[in-house]
Amino acid sequence: MTTTHTLSFGIKTAPQHTTYEDMLTIWQAADEEPTLEHAWLFDHFMPIVGDYTGPCLEGWSLLSAFAALTRRIRVGLMVTGNTYRHPAVLANIGATVDVISGGRLDFGIGAGWNEREHSSYGIPLYKPGERIRRMGEACEIIRRMWTEKAPTFEGRYYQINEAYCEPKPIQKPYPPFVIGGGGEQLTLRYVAQYADIWNMTGNDIETFKHKSAVLDEHCAAIGRDSREIARSIQVPINPENLGEARTLIETFIEAGASHFILGLRPPFSQGIVHRLVEEIVEPIKATR
Repeated sequence: MTTTHTLSFGIKTAPQHTTYEDMLTIWQAADEEPTLEHAWLFDHFMPIVGDYTGPCLEGWSLLSAFAALTRRIRVGLMVTGNTYRHPAVLANIGATVDVISGGRLDFGIGAGWNEREHSSYGIPLYKPGERIRRMGEACEIIRRMWTEKAPTFEGRYYQINEAYCEPKPIQKPYPPFVIGGGGEQLTLRYVAQYADIWNMTGNDIETFKHKSAVLDEHCAAIGRDSREIARSIQVPINPENLGEARTLIETFIEAGASHFILGLRPPFSQGIVHRLVEEIVEPIKATR
């Protein structure tokens, strides 16, 4: 299987163990590279790699700043933890960032998972099935609030009543939904229903092929063309060996992936963004 989507490449700077200034430098460098199309942060309140007591900037606040300080590149969180915010509040946050960015938001969402954060912040961490069903209701609420004047929704977990969200996002009918996760019974069913992009965690090619096939089945069950949903992979970057990332990406392209997020970890090496373009993106695009 080969992808039917145009290949797209972006960068990710997880806002842990680094600074606002260093990440902004990376984002603005990416904004100047036309072959890089998107840039991402994560949604955590404490570092999830290394010392969890270290610095970690809040994702949506940081995203709004970077949206204002870039001009071209699409922006998003890979991915928002649904449990951290009521979906009606999240709809307003997302709409605001889309306005700030001039219509460049890719709206990433997932069920949430980090036990330490939930425990420390006093946020309930529901069982996996409930978390995923809550995410499904959240997608419905957010989509309605972005497209309807004042929707009312009576769900199992969330309720809204004449919930205004003004101004609406600039993008019509709404910013693309990017759903992260791989649960075959529930998560991929919601991907089939709501997502424009599906992101799978991990880099195992056989797992990707299997879950992509399951997603195809869920799409068929609801009458949606599965080719409408781009397949996304996060690729860890080793500045000492960019060739290994290029090889991994080429393997996933042949399996049907088209949306690639190049994950950079601090400290960021000098000129790394341009090197990504010269040593990964341009060579791959030249052969396609």
